[in-house]
Parts: sequence; C-alpha cells; structure tokens
Amino acid sequence: MGDTRSALAGRLSGKVALVAGATRGAGRAMAVALGSAGATVYATGRSTRAHRSEVGRGETIEETAELVTAAGGTGIAVPTDHLEREQVKALVERIRAEQGRLDVLVNDVWGGDHLIEFDTKVWEVDLDKGLRMLRLSVDAHAITSHYALPLLIERPGGLVVEVTDGTAEFNRTYRGNLFFDLAKNAPIRMALGLSEELKEYGGTAVSVTPGFLRSEAMLDHFGVTEATWRDAIEKSPHFAIAESPAFIGQGVAHLAADPDKARFTGTSLSSGELAKVYHFEDTDGSRPDCFGYFRDVVFGDKRATADDYR
Repeated sequence: MGDTRSALAGRLSGKVALVAGATRGAGRAMAVALGSAGATVYATGRSTRAHRSEVGRGETIEETAELVTAAGGTGIAVPTDHLEREQVKALVERIRAEQGRLDVLVNDVWGGDHLIEFDTKVWEVDLDKGLRMLRLSVDAHAITSHYALPLLIERPGGLVVEVTDGTAEFNRTYRGNLFFDLAKNAPIRMALGLSEELKEYGGTAVSVTPGFLRSEAMLDHFGVTEATWRDAIEKSPHFAIAESPAFIGQGVAHLAADPDKARFTGTSLSSGELAKVYHFEDTDGSRPDCFGYFRDVVFGDKRATADDYR
C-alpha cells in the first residue's frame, strides 16, 4: 500500500478545518487525515474527558486532537453541542480570532444510532427518539453551517463536507425507519443546496459516506478489534466488505487538497468512489467498494464475493 500520509503531507499546510462531530469513527478519522496533510483542525463534539454525551462511549475530542497533532497537524479540541446556537457561535468566533480563516467544514454530527428502531412503523416508534434523530442530523448541521459559512466564504476555494450514511443512489431504498431515512437523506440535500449557495463565492459542497464502517462501536458490537475484525464475518457475512474509518478519512483529505474539487460540488460521494478518483487504499491495502457490492450482490443477482469488491 502506498504511504498516503506522504502523498498528502503538507498539501493542507496553512489551512484550517472544523470537524464537527470528531469524537470517534469517521469524524475522528477525517480530522486525523486532514491533520496528516498539515491542517489545523478544530475537533468538536460533546464527549470529553470530563463529560460523556448521551451516546455513553469513552472516546473523547481531546484524544482526537492529540491524534491530529501526532499525524502532523495541529489539533484543537473544543467541547461543543452543535444544537446549542451560542456554543456554535462562540466556536466560530474563536476560530476567527485564533486563525482568521476557515477552509474546510466537515458536518459529521450524528450520535443517533442508539435511537433507531428498525422495521417499526412511524406510528409505532418512540416519537421522542425519532425527533431527536432529526435534531442531531438536520438541525445540528444547519446550525453549524449558519454560523461557520460566513467565515469560510471569505476566501474562495472553501469546502463543506456533509457526512451521511449512504449515497444518493443507495438511499433510494428505504432505510427501515422513517426518521433514520430522513436523517440520512437530509445531508445529501444539504450538500446540493449549499453547492448553489456557495457557487458565487468559489466554494464547494459535497456529501460523503463511508461504506460498512468498522467504527469503534461496530467492532464492540461484534466483539472484535481492528486487528481481528474478520472474525466477525462468521456472524455477519456482509461484514467482509467492511472498511476502516481511515478509508473515508483519506478520501476527505484528498478532496480538500484537490485544487479542482469544485467539479464534484453538489454530488454524493462514497469512500470507494473517492478511492478510485484519488488512487488510495484502505489500511489493509485493499480498495473496498461497499455500495457496488450491495448493489450487485446483496440486492442484485450477481454471483460474487466481497473479495471481488475489495
């Protein structure tokens, strides 16, 4: 596998990124990858060493910031609830005061997996859980963009990344819970809308999605580690297409460093698609195409294995 860190080293030097929802999983990986390219990264979220969010996991934004710095960037942890307007406003004011610029905004706030009741009708779900999912996806992303974009558009070439679960094509299939379905389609529409609003300022907006993500929570769910993740395939055969968080992290860092990234504005991109464009690989040297696998094999009639899509 090529040394992606070397390929990206210095390409975002002098750039400033805000990764909203950088505590764990894809958000943490994107923050670290941006740091590996030399960026200063503000890592925000609700889980800190002093306080855990409603998700209840032990990962913290301080750990993320330290990983960003270790990767070659400058990591700055700022505890922020992105549903609280004054907190987001203060965050952006701090970035302006300390850096004077914002080049990349990654809207990755979520934390709603524990609220999902799959295969439950809208009139049977816990309404509070459903509405909370919408708050965490739609409201948190919109609030963050409202306050952060005035700083981002001060220089042409800014990038907004709306992180979701599923591509526009994949999400034509109902996701099994109305609120979850809405929550994961909203960032795709946000990227489309923001691409229009940013056009006159030379900005780019895209939505991105990982594939079957080997997040910390998913590994715990299967009782495996990153080193032993293949042991989970026996329990869930489709886990064979799973990818590390570093895969989507590399994709976003390459996109941010691309001087011609505007060609993608308004589109929906997967980690696998970004890997094909920028020629990078996952940590195991493969290039998993999760959505191709699900389209052709899981939902289609093609006879193939996950290895054929790695």
